[in-house]
Formats: sequence, C-alpha cells, structure tokens
Amino acid sequence: MTALAGPAADTLWATSLRRWNAVCWVLFAVMAVGLAGVDRPGGSKYVALALLGSVVLCYAVLDRFPDNPVVRPHVYLSVLAVALGGLAYLRGNYAALFMVTLPHYWMFGRTPRASMGFLGLTTIGTLAGSVLRQDGWTVEFFSEVVVSTLIVVAVGVLIGLWAHSVLAQSTERARLIAELEQTQAQLSEAHQRQGAADERERMAREIHDTLAQGFASIIVLAEAARAGLGSDTARSGQHLRSIESTARENLAEARELVGSAHRPGQPAAGSVAQTLRRTLDRFTEDTGLIVDAELEDLVCDQQTRIALLRCTQESLANVRKHARATTVGVVLTRQAYGAELEITDDGTGFVVEESTGFGLDGMRKRVAELGGRLTVTSSVGDGTRVLALVPLPFRTPGEGEAER
Repeated sequence: MTALAGPAADTLWATSLRRWNAVCWVLFAVMAVGLAGVDRPGGSKYVALALLGSVVLCYAVLDRFPDNPVVRPHVYLSVLAVALGGLAYLRGNYAALFMVTLPHYWMFGRTPRASMGFLGLTTIGTLAGSVLRQDGWTVEFFSEVVVSTLIVVAVGVLIGLWAHSVLAQSTERARLIAELEQTQAQLSEAHQRQGAADERERMAREIHDTLAQGFASIIVLAEAARAGLGSDTARSGQHLRSIESTARENLAEARELVGSAHRPGQPAAGSVAQTLRRTLDRFTEDTGLIVDAELEDLVCDQQTRIALLRCTQESLANVRKHARATTVGVVLTRQAYGAELEITDDGTGFVVEESTGFGLDGMRKRVAELGGRLTVTSSVGDGTRVLALVPLPFRTPGEGEAER
C-alpha cells in the first residue's frame, strides 16, 4: 500500500502489504463479476454493485493518490463500514470482503484507537444487517454468524495490534539509526576540523621553531655585516658566510617540513646529529663559548628531530641571554627507552620554580606530545642541566656511532 510505504517499513513487511493489496483487487473483481453476471436482476443487485463500486472507487483513489483532499483514510473506512453493513443486509455474502479488508482498518486508521473504533462500527453494522435480513435471532444464526464474526474480529484486532507495534518499533529504530548516522557524521566532521586545526598549529610551531629562528639569525648577522663594512671587512665577510650558511639550512628545513607532511611517522631525511652540530657550530661562532658535544647519530621521525633541535636551540638561547657561562656540554645518546638529550652549562644558574618564561614550558609541551618528558635542574651559582627523554620507534643496524 502506498500509505505505508516508507523508511519505517522493512522489505518483508512492504512485500506482504503489496501481496495483500493484490488479493484485495482480485476479490473486488470476483465479487463484481458475481454480482453482475451470476445474480438475477433486481434492485438489490444494483444497490450491492453500487456499494461495492463505492468501496473500490474510494480504495483506488486512496491507493493511487494518497494525498488527495477528498477521499481521506477515514472517509474510506466510513464507506467500507457502510458498504459491509449494506451487503450483509442485502445479500449475506460479505464474509470474504470483511476478512480481506480487516488490515485496512489498521493501515488507514492512523492510531489503534481509531482503527478499533472503525472496526467496531463495521462489526456492529454487519451484525445488525445480518439480524435484519434473518428477521431475528436464532441459535443457528448466533452460532454460525455472530460467533464466527466475533472470532474473526478478535483475531484481526490481535494481528492489528501486533502489526502496529512492529511498525512503531521499526519507525523508532529508523529514527534512532538516522540520529546515530547524523551524530557520526557530526563527530567525523568535528574530528576532521580538529585534525586540520592541530596540523596547522603543529606546522606553525615547527616553522616558528626552525625557520623563524634562522631568519632571526640572518637579520642579526646582516646588521652586523653592514655595520662592519667600512671598518672590519674580514668580520663582515665572515658574517656574510654565516648568512649564506643559515639561509641554506633554512631552505633545507623548509623542504624537510614540506616532505614530512606527506610522510608522517617516517624517519626524517636529515641526520639529527648533523643538524645539532650545525646549530652548535653557529652558536660557537656567534658567542665564542666552548661547546663540548657528543652526538650519536639517531634515526627518528621529523617531529622528534624538530623537538630535539628546538630543545637545543632554546637551551642555547637561554645560555646566551642569562647564564654567563664559559662552557656548554651537549650529549645526545640512545638509551633503552629512547633518545636522551642532555645540555649543561657552568653559568650562574637560576631557581627553576621561579622561572616565568615561555621557553621551558614550550619545550616541556613539545616533548610531552611525543610521549617523553623534560627535566630542568639548576640552582644559583651551580649552572643548569636540561634533560630531554623522547621515545624512539626507529633503529637501524648502523645507528649508534657518535659524532664528536
């Protein structure tokens, strides 16, 4: 039936309704042929044909045009109740039509109360028509007509209530599935947005912590080279060479950052030890401090490489700004739990708990994101020790040779 087709009905239920619909049309045709061609002419014959025709017409209009403004479901059920009562009075052969149309009360009643109301009216009408046709009550009439009709109605009520419950559960299930799919789509969209935001934040931080540091060094070196053009050309030439070297390193870092976006979690193309060695050489050149370095050539991904480089850069920047040290020690080794980066200086030291800068917090956050931890140990007059521990998923047969 068109009235029940929709997402709430499953395939089996919809198929059963279509078959029942076909049975209705076959029965209508058989009854029409019987009334028109078999029965003798008479006024009751044409009245019965008119009653059957009204049922067929209303049923066809409602089936083909369910949204029409004239023949609504309750109109069809009212016509069906009147027709069955009239046929029971005129001919008495209404039982087949009554049984076949029982599902219509539940299909078009909209609510169980309305369905049972129309079914009750039809039952009373057919029994009243049968009583009038029999001219009173008899034991045979009561046992053959009344009891059988009530049994059929009772079975129809039970089946109708069961079918209504099944449809209600199916509708609720469809609603819950639709809500679940909508929620899953929203969660997926939210995860995509969050992932994109996290990736933008990561790229911005890596650019700031690598490229921006290099550009800042280029600016300082360029200013120093320009200031010494007239008085110390040798020093200016050295600054220009440092600018060239820093620019090349920045270009390599930019290419590595772009490449890491297409191969996340893969080993970094550059050597960690060489990257840190270039950073330490530039620090020694700029400050004149002694750097004692022991760097093991580790295999790690780009995020770990950036984290180790950032910890080194930030620690060296603190030494340059605050420590007033003469010697810096940098040790990078691989332990059983991962990479260990230790940076020490013999400077003035500080009280770690009173530190208010963003550098140490940034290092801790970056290392923590990789599953590691950062420990800072210092006291006034005793220098500073920064220890970063970062898990390493990669290891190659040649790994482990130290660069001095």
